Amino acid sequence: MPKTPKLILEKAQKIKLLLLDVDGVLTDGSVFYDEKGREIKRFFVQDGQGIRWLQKSGIDVGFLSGRSSQAVTKRAEELGIRFCFQGIRNKMEVFEKVLRQTALQPEEVSFMGDDFIDVPLMKRVGFPISVMNGHPLVQREAVHIPNAIGGRGAVREVCELILRAQNKWDPLLREYGLSL
Repeated sequence: MPKTPKLILEKAQKIKLLLLDVDGVLTDGSVFYDEKGREIKRFFVQDGQGIRWLQKSGIDVGFLSGRSSQAVTKRAEELGIRFCFQGIRNKMEVFEKVLRQTALQPEEVSFMGDDFIDVPLMKRVGFPISVMNGHPLVQREAVHIPNAIGGRGAVREVCELILRAQNKWDPLLREYGLSL
């Protein structure tokens, strides 16, 4: 495993809430429709496992999506996501509401996005992250870009990074009989 730069570790150490865009981050950005016009999304199970590990370790997770989808609602319910906001155009407004509800400071929040709508929020949080398949102008605003692409392990990679930075990774591995 390559060494993580000090700045990234310092930012990840402070995180108490990870907010995630959905399309392009939790999914690969594809939208499928069945014959009845219902939207279908594909989520990566390993990303979900990373989210569960964060939650188990006391780090909250939320979804902020510009689109609305029953598939996202279902995935949020399945993972026990505390904050699931959909159909929002102003993610900053929702972020400020979440800060008030949680009494967190911006530096205690990470946000992972991939497109222009995500940039204002990325500029406000303590640990802005984009994905390998994010727009280059959005990536420019990120402190970290995981190696995996959105919808195929990028979220899991970030979850592991946060857990390692907070010294919560090794105890988790030991539960599975593993060690580094």
